[in-house]
Amino acid sequence: MATKKMILDLDTGIDDSLAIAYALAAPDVDLIGIIGSYGNVYVKDGGINALKILELLGATDVPVYLGESHSLTSDHFDRMAVSARIHGENGIGQVELPEPARQLETQSGVDFLIDAVKQYGKNLTLVPTGPLTNLAKALEKAPEIATEIGNVTLMGGALTVEGNVNAYAEANINQDAEAANAVFTSPMHLTMVGLDVTLRTLLTRKETSLWRELNTKSGTAFADLVDYYIEAYEETNPQVPGCALHDPLAVGVALDPSFITTLGLNMFVSTDKATYGRTIGDQARLDQPETNVNVGINVDADRYLETFMNYLTGLFKQN
Repeated sequence: MATKKMILDLDTGIDDSLAIAYALAAPDVDLIGIIGSYGNVYVKDGGINALKILELLGATDVPVYLGESHSLTSDHFDRMAVSARIHGENGIGQVELPEPARQLETQSGVDFLIDAVKQYGKNLTLVPTGPLTNLAKALEKAPEIATEIGNVTLMGGALTVEGNVNAYAEANINQDAEAANAVFTSPMHLTMVGLDVTLRTLLTRKETSLWRELNTKSGTAFADLVDYYIEAYEETNPQVPGCALHDPLAVGVALDPSFITTLGLNMFVSTDKATYGRTIGDQARLDQPETNVNVGINVDADRYLETFMNYLTGLFKQN
């Protein structure tokens, strides 16, 4: 058992599935639970997808909890059509996996997170790769966890590049800018793995063909998943030669921060209508010597991809 413990907060689509695989394959951390979120899919569908992926990878001991089903300022969530196009109607590239034997946990994801912080403290790493609603709710309920948790590395935001929803906003942050702003302006120390670095970290059919050649259940399923993702990128992001490793890069950076170069900033998230979801430096706090957000601005993509492929290929050989 590793000393480091990890919780993933996922809206389980295709790159979220890759993040689960990376966390399971990494030798220096134990994945102790997954919290479901909304975004790529509806919250319960994402939770079931996470259970299916865990079962595919032989990790039926990892519990999955459901988090919030919509943003702080709404009473429901409507899935965007583009999410279904990129991730498939079922969220996992139209790959059909068996219904999981394990059930979703009855405890709320927010309470699970708070309890885990109390139990593991600085040894706990949280990697949110969807909206930050669950984390904002946890901070509202137990504000002290902001300084008790060891590591929060999120996939979201864009500082030096345009967003992927509009010129300002990245999709995860845009789902709930109010929650993101509560997190970014809290005392919690964060690492932001945004589009600045994830769009430079790409997977191609060269890699998926290696998984397909393993002739294992998980290798074939993940090759199918990612090939679907690549096809969606060819339609929606033709300038990108492959598919971006958004969520698994955040897991990689959480375990090895040297994969990216960061800029320390005090930040906020715009909740104004014109720039909703923009992640930007806070002018009111620019002169403060202490910063609470490390923003990824460059990435050692080759070294990361080598590690990614070593981890996942080794895992797929076994399942």
